[in-house]
Parts: sequence; C-alpha cells; structure tokens
Amino acid sequence: MSEHETTETAATAEPREAFAAEVTARLEPEAKEIIGRYPRPRSALLPLLHLVQAEEGHVSKAGMRFCADQLGITLAEVNAVATFYTMYRRRPGGDYQVGVCTNTLCAVMGGDEIFQTLKDHLGVGNNETTEDGRVTLEHVECNAACDFAPVVMVNWEFFDNQTPDTAKRLVDDLRLGRDVAPTRGPASLCTWKQASRVLAGFEDGRAGEGVQAAAPSLAGLRLARERGWTAPDPDNLPPREQGEEDAK
Repeated sequence: MSEHETTETAATAEPREAFAAEVTARLEPEAKEIIGRYPRPRSALLPLLHLVQAEEGHVSKAGMRFCADQLGITLAEVNAVATFYTMYRRRPGGDYQVGVCTNTLCAVMGGDEIFQTLKDHLGVGNNETTEDGRVTLEHVECNAACDFAPVVMVNWEFFDNQTPDTAKRLVDDLRLGRDVAPTRGPASLCTWKQASRVLAGFEDGRAGEGVQAAAPSLAGLRLARERGWTAPDPDNLPPREQGEEDAK
C-alpha cells in the first residue's frame, strides 16, 4: 500500500470511540474491583455494563469499548450482551424509567389501560422520553409481582396495585421533583444512573429499607402455619407408587 493510500485510509477510517481520559482513569479502579469478584474476568461483563451505564445513563459505544478493553474481549462480544438484556439502554433516556407491566395478569387487571393512559398523558410512545428529560416510558414483561397486579416499576422499584389515576400522579410527581416512595423497598427513589451503580455492585446505603414481601406474597405461608402444613422430610419420603416409578 502506498503512503498516499495509507494516509487516505487512516483519514477515512471510523474513529475509535472511547471515554475521555479522565473518565477512564476514574472508572478503571472500580472496574478492577468488579472484575476481582469473579474467577474469570469475562464473567464481570454484566456489572461492568451497569457501571458504564451509571456514567452516561445508557450504554454507548465508548462504554462498550471500555468494557471490552477492561476484559480483554472483543467489542462484538460486549455488544452481543448489551443488546440482549433490556435493562441496558442503548440511547439516552430520562432520570426515571417508568415501566408498566403489560404481561398477562397485569394486562387483564388494567396494565394495558395504564400504559395507554400514560402514553397519552406524557405525550410519548414506548421507549420515548418526555421533553424535560425526566421520564422514559416503556412496557415491560413480568416483574414477578403478579400478586400486586397491575404493577408499575420505576428504576426497578415496585409501585403495586396501580390505576390510571395513581400512575398519572406518580409520573407527575417525578417530573415535579417531589419525593416518591415505592410501595415496597427503599423509602425513596434514586435516579436511573444511581440505580445502575447499585446494580454494578456498589452499595448506596439503602439496602434492606422498607417492606420487601407484603401480605399477598405471604398469604400462603400464613395459611400453612395456621393449618400446620410443613414440607416433606426429604430423608423420610413415602414410598413411590409403581406408576410413579415407571414415569421416572
């Protein structure tokens, strides 16, 4: 290749997107701390993606490049993971990610109505952000809280037994900067970036706050205690019937 061709190729090549030097220097010690938690470095990719998301509010090309460099893997490998999991944003969003469950039970209990109400109320569609940059709205799959349906989640915190009116008040309070307390969990909400940092494995001092399992989730346990039900002793199980043995 001639010198001219080399120069031309270098000039037209896509620039290598990366964090600014000061950002890389600040994040590298935390990245090393995360990687040190795992026997194999590449196992740290998920929390590393949360770390870079805590920096920018989404997983950018620069963030993925940082993860690849820290783990010694390819950008394609990082991209494959970042695009698979829905907890990673691929573009900038709001301070509060409001997810309305539209899976089967929540949907029939009013989730679909809540989602449509919020779209109309906020003037945004799915995965879109309000003009003030405060709220990103999305429909989400089951949050394993079917006993509280319909459920709305904000930055992964639960807001149970919602209605269209309570959901509208919730997003209005978020946009006005008012203190908002989840139904279960911490006493107040943190921002999306702060939540991402917690998911990266850095405590914010709020672990264990509030109620984690409320009455509907504990109803079966209460009933078992009232009726004296216990789980079978695995070391003293009754003999199997012949049909069960054949099936096994």
